[in-house]
Amino acid sequence: MMDLLVAWQRWIYEGVRSSILEFGQSGDVWLLPGMIGTGIVFGAIHALTPGHGKSILASYVAGSENGFARALSVSTVLAATHVVTAVFIAFFAAHLMERSFVGGGRAPALEFLSRALLVAIGLWLVVRAVRARRQEGNHEGIGVALTTGLVPCPLTLFVVVAALSQGVPEAGLVFAGSMVIGIALTLGLVAVAAVVGRRTVLQAVSSKGGAFGNISLLLDAGAGLLIVLFAGRDLLQ
Repeated sequence: MMDLLVAWQRWIYEGVRSSILEFGQSGDVWLLPGMIGTGIVFGAIHALTPGHGKSILASYVAGSENGFARALSVSTVLAATHVVTAVFIAFFAAHLMERSFVGGGRAPALEFLSRALLVAIGLWLVVRAVRARRQEGNHEGIGVALTTGLVPCPLTLFVVVAALSQGVPEAGLVFAGSMVIGIALTLGLVAVAAVVGRRTVLQAVSSKGGAFGNISLLLDAGAGLLIVLFAGRDLLQ
């Protein structure tokens, strides 16, 4: 399945690259709308591959008291930050990008900062749960999304850099905007699934006489531990 996803991505990327080259040569603005649909599909498929903060997102949402609306807002902010970080690097901070063949498109400094901050957030969630303090700040989820999204989307970076090299930055920006929509769709499904899973667990426990508050705190602590685990694993790689 993963090989198929990668093959689809490669096929779509080659099509987008050809469109950028054609737009750079002809200046035909009608090529840009066609890139929007491609970018949405590309983003949705790309987000299914490993990475993109899906594990962090699911862990946080499953341990929080967020409903569907807030979970979707967190996933959308994560998707937007993931893409915007790549656009920023392409335009203003190319020196942050690793240029080796193996690590092309990565930004090690931002990745390290993101994972270190996530470890701190995860530890805070655990400590808060142990202290039985279930006061969730309004901006907590957004903080998790912004921190996770600091890791740039390498494929967005490739496309924007290709557009800049052809002197058509607008093509790269159109594609990046559509990538946000596609990635947000996939991450939104992950967030919704996490909310459904959390509510299912709580309902099952409550129906058997379990303490709703205690289970909620355990989920909060478990979410924190998972965030520390996933972020810490990436830090050690």
